Amino acid sequence: MVSTRRFFAGFIAASMLFAAGCSSSPTQESTGEYFDDSTITTKVKTAIYNEPTLKVLQINVETYKSVVQLSGFASSSDDIYTAGKVARSVKGVVSVKNDMRLK
Repeated sequence: MVSTRRFFAGFIAASMLFAAGCSSSPTQESTGEYFDDSTITTKVKTAIYNEPTLKVLQINVETYKSVVQLSGFASSSDDIYTAGKVARSVKGVVSVKNDMRLK
């Protein structure tokens, strides 16, 4: 009886630690959020790549908690605007921080 209680107490403690380890905090993503952000980054990069007016190699995309950050250099203000617009159109993007600069 005592060993059964200890087993269940240990099991519950381990379960709580595991759950806490997989949760997110203000500075760290959970495992699910990380994979969601990776998917969003890939979709944004694909959308930018498919936009014929943008030069893909000069646009960097990073995502944290569904917020996309664009950085890099563009030839015109229109390109910066278009990159932000394309990123906002991707499903799952909460907001876009456009840090792109003119050459």
